Amino acid sequence: MLEKSFHKFSELYKTIKVLRDPGGCPWDSSQTSKSLIPYLLEETYEVIEAIEKEKYSEIKEELGDLFLHLFFQSQIYEEKKAFNLSDIFENTNLKLKNRHPEIFDKSYINTGLSWEERKQKEKKREKFLDGVPKSLPALTRASRIQEKAAEVGFDWNDLKPIWDKVYEEIGELKNAIESKDNEQIISEMGDVLFSFVNLSRHLKIQPESSLKNTISKFEYRFHNIEKELEKQNKSLSEASLEEMDEIWNKFKNN
Repeated sequence: MLEKSFHKFSELYKTIKVLRDPGGCPWDSSQTSKSLIPYLLEETYEVIEAIEKEKYSEIKEELGDLFLHLFFQSQIYEEKKAFNLSDIFENTNLKLKNRHPEIFDKSYINTGLSWEERKQKEKKREKFLDGVPKSLPALTRASRIQEKAAEVGFDWNDLKPIWDKVYEEIGELKNAIESKDNEQIISEMGDVLFSFVNLSRHLKIQPESSLKNTISKFEYRFHNIEKELEKQNKSLSEASLEEMDEIWNKFKNN
């Protein structure tokens, strides 16, 4: 199986190289590492969606598309003589072994460092929370920041203080709204969202996935409002809120 994978891997590598070489595909050869970022991001999200749907055929296809873009990026940097695929794999393999010394190093002595602390030391980061990409979706980034802080014990052990913090932040948001201080409202709304992310994390729920599910439910129910109104020869703008609410509740309870 591994030998077959290496063979297919080599074939894909050669295909991408041909596409990038003179006489290859004009579009592929004109791309840069930065011009491909939107496509790389799109393919990443398509992989996530396929995984969430748990459809193996889609996961296989979307992982292939993502691999394609990773190979493209590697090929571009190989052309610049910066590094190649071999360098990438060597670096990744070494990194994994360095972060699991208790498994790969027979002379290992337990230093008590967590995974995140090892990463910080390895990458020579000045701040412990560095390394979580600022370009991540805000809910995901908030969860990762909290996870890193929890690695060194900055976390609650049960739900009660987490609920207390949620209610505390909601109270502060209400006070800010009453004061009509817009900057304070924005700040307190962020605190409320951050506290709910913390609650989600302790409930083993991915906040990003949870919110995506709710958005999908909203879209489904709102689409049904449109369909029901069409049957009545009415547009959305012609319907009252009460009419739309009645249809909404009908599909919410189904």
